[in-house]
Amino acid sequence: MNSNNVISETDRNDANLDPISNEPGAHPVGTGVGAASAGTVATLVGAVVGGPVGGVVGAVVGSVIGGLAGKGTAEVINPTFVDTDWREIYTTRSYVDPSLQYDDYQSAYRIGYEGFDRSANQNFYDAEPQLRREYESYCTNHGRSGLPWEKAKHAVQDAWEKAYTDSNP
Repeated sequence: MNSNNVISETDRNDANLDPISNEPGAHPVGTGVGAASAGTVATLVGAVVGGPVGGVVGAVVGSVIGGLAGKGTAEVINPTFVDTDWREIYTTRSYVDPSLQYDDYQSAYRIGYEGFDRSANQNFYDAEPQLRREYESYCTNHGRSGLPWEKAKHAVQDAWEKAYTDSNP
């Protein structure tokens, strides 16, 4: 915050502020995905067990529980903090070419930890073809030459594995 008690854009992003309430910790995507997933499952279970009324109750209860679970998962992997962590430690990784800068690896790390968040039910090797497509597409769409996949995949896998470890303490 600056001296006028106005939240800077950097502080706003770091805190994941809710766009309506300005409360920290907003993760609308994680919350939405959780609510939709659990709501769907709970609707089906409720309908089977309790008929139409059970389906409605299941949808409401499942959506609330799923939304909270999705928000909790999103809290575990905060891209702002993850990026800061990688920027500080990337030079300690054995695969890093010392002649390259963090910016050369940043996209690979991001694809790794965001890919884990989307595909946590897979292992890295099963997800690798999709992660490669995402990495190459990201580089192309953002006008970056990027590292060739054979070099970038080590950073992608490292970020994937760190996200796994952080979400399974």
